[in-house]
Amino acid sequence: MSALGGSGGPCVGHPFGVRRLRIAVLVKTNAGGLWLLPQVEELRHRGHEVTVVLPRGAGRLTDELERRGFEVLSCPYDFTIGWHVPIGLLRLRALLRRLRPDVVQYHLIASAYAVRLATLGLPVRRVHMVAGPAYLESRLVRSVERLMWQLDDVVICGCRYASARYGELGCPPYRRPVAVYGVDTDAFSPEATGPDQRAKLRAELGIDQAAFLAVMVSYVYPPKRLVHSSRGVKGHDVLLAAWRTFRRRHPDAHLLLVGGGWTAAGESYRRQLGERFGVADDPGVTWVESVPDVRPCYAAADVSVSPSLCDSPGTAVEAGSMGVPSIVSAAGGLPEAVTERSGWVVPAADPTALVDAFDAAYRGWVTGTLTLRGRLARQHVLASFDDLRAAAEVADIVEDVAARRR
Repeated sequence: MSALGGSGGPCVGHPFGVRRLRIAVLVKTNAGGLWLLPQVEELRHRGHEVTVVLPRGAGRLTDELERRGFEVLSCPYDFTIGWHVPIGLLRLRALLRRLRPDVVQYHLIASAYAVRLATLGLPVRRVHMVAGPAYLESRLVRSVERLMWQLDDVVICGCRYASARYGELGCPPYRRPVAVYGVDTDAFSPEATGPDQRAKLRAELGIDQAAFLAVMVSYVYPPKRLVHSSRGVKGHDVLLAAWRTFRRRHPDAHLLLVGGGWTAAGESYRRQLGERFGVADDPGVTWVESVPDVRPCYAAADVSVSPSLCDSPGTAVEAGSMGVPSIVSAAGGLPEAVTERSGWVVPAADPTALVDAFDAAYRGWVTGTLTLRGRLARQHVLASFDDLRAAAEVADIVEDVAARRR
């Protein structure tokens, strides 16, 4: 097999020996999306030419990519809806024609719509990678995706749940493979943060060293009209309602929330939640908007909680890699992040069930069995979510797509 329009000699990193590819990667955000880094590093390691197209301006992802020597270009389309959309898409099309990529890989659904439309008729392969499946909860979006996924040469699904949903939309199995985003299991490990981090972070935040500590690491997203319109998708309201009940039973418990509002609307919703549940006056809850490194937060915790209404495996994978068991909701790809012995899965949007899971974790903390769950959580992540192995799987798929005959 040979890559269509390849721009160089053969690559030795792939069993088919595909030629050197020009790959354009487009993402809607330049603030988050650091999960992209292992993938582009792997593609470059295999000898491919990688250009990343991001929104204009500074951001963590832009800074890190440039630090690593990647070419980063500003996207001429700003991903907003209005009269300017055709102009923005035409400018994006012009940029991609200038780059002449063999493959365009895009993450996040807004990026997918932009690239699909901007590349109509162009001789490129389109690889859509699904970071989070929440948009598939919308009936309207599903009806649109039933048609639009057919513009993708492949939809790489970050979890089995997303793949199943695309299957319901008529996408055949070979066009919806599963390849997770993964986590750096060396950086996120119990040994990486040092033995004193648990006590140090608790002291810095004023959390009792002897307390049972649960942690939730997540931005606060505002309610959206198309998906779970009355509440934020991350389930902060479910958690805070459950925690109020749980802490009445266990006054020695503490909840650490890590993450501010995503956008001004998210911050407004976070303040509303704080007022609704009296967070400022609750000595059993600490809420920090940001930290330079989330690993000490996991190291300080006894259990992680992800009560999302729909999500990717996400932070439960980070927690598991740190040797911390998780309580997750039965929503999206979250159940894939835990096993029966490494964590708990509860119905989504069910505070009572969440309280029961906290009770079970608390009993494990008292008896000392929670530590074993943490070790099993790390084993599960090592086996299924290592980011380097996951990045290699994504690179294989990208190369295979480029090598297909039209």
